[in-house]
Amino acid sequence: MPRFQTTAVHAGREDFVELCVHAPPLDLSTTYPVPDLDVGSASFDALVAGQASAPNPIYARLHNPTVARTEGAIAALEGTQACVAFASGMAALTAVLLARAQHGRHVLVVRPLYGTSDHLLASGLCGLEAEFVQADQIAARRRPDTVLVVIETPANPTLALVDIRAVVEAAGDVPVLVDSTFATPVLQRPAALGATYVLHSATKFLGGHGDVIAGVVCCDEAHAAPLRTVRAATGALLHPLAAYLLHRGLPTLKLRVEAAQANAQVLAERLARHPAVARVHYPGLPGAVNGHLVGSQMAGPGTLLAFDVHGGHDAAAAVMKRVQLITPAVSLGSVDSLIQHPAGLTHRVVEEAVKAATGITPGLLRLSVGIEDVEDLWQDLTQALASS
Repeated sequence: MPRFQTTAVHAGREDFVELCVHAPPLDLSTTYPVPDLDVGSASFDALVAGQASAPNPIYARLHNPTVARTEGAIAALEGTQACVAFASGMAALTAVLLARAQHGRHVLVVRPLYGTSDHLLASGLCGLEAEFVQADQIAARRRPDTVLVVIETPANPTLALVDIRAVVEAAGDVPVLVDSTFATPVLQRPAALGATYVLHSATKFLGGHGDVIAGVVCCDEAHAAPLRTVRAATGALLHPLAAYLLHRGLPTLKLRVEAAQANAQVLAERLARHPAVARVHYPGLPGAVNGHLVGSQMAGPGTLLAFDVHGGHDAAAAVMKRVQLITPAVSLGSVDSLIQHPAGLTHRVVEEAVKAATGITPGLLRLSVGIEDVEDLWQDLTQALASS
């Protein structure tokens, strides 16, 4: 079996020689001719029922060849039978919740996680009752109607790690969803550890260049089919141009993650010694929450870090205003470095008590480290922190 980097370059391109192309074809059709009505009707039934393909795609909301190529490539990287792509990471999570709602109403959720994910689960918009627990409470809180366990590791924004194997064991026969956006398949393969669903906001590292919004769920075929049914019914299919850009980003994924990770380790160590910084959250530092999982569950500590500045909200806002090279913006996983304030932006919708309990303080900044020269990044951070 090819190694990761070879798979990243060649997955989803297996028939290029036969097609006599070198770059992935981009199919922008919204509809497809149906000269044989019987074949068309059978294809329609198959796609609505969640099959991965059919003799006739019928309509782009049901299937698109460019999207399917990208799905195959990402599934190969995660080591799963299937991948289902959506118009955003939140659309992907919503599809899983709607699919699981057919089997019960109770979901166990471990915090912290992305703010909008937290809000969606807490709101009950998908008809589910979310109970927020610690990872070591999962076995005790499981109920007959529990249909899903949701974790994010590394967690957004504190980078806390959750032991996936332990969660899967505690969940028993309840499916486990792991949001692995921060880790990417370069550093972590949750399906190999027993997770049922592996979710990525593909907007981030998988795309990698800040020009595509996408979400994917990797899983086995039995769990993929209901997700495709939800996608077809809700119109959440990834646009083919976004799929094309996503596929284009995969060959450099490992190179980007490893370069940014090397930068992040250096910056985390230096920030931990800076007098304006109260605390640094990074799995590669001593004392990190479940840091022992680096090297076993995760191949490395990753490219994101968070740090608390002395002076709280005002000091954090001042840092965001003073950075010159690093972009003050939400999102992450791009080739360039981004800094943002979780309490005021990505996690603003989370209740204040929950933010306080999960370490999302007024002075916390999250830094998505890019592939720039690390000395230039450090120079920018030091001048931005100079008056904090």
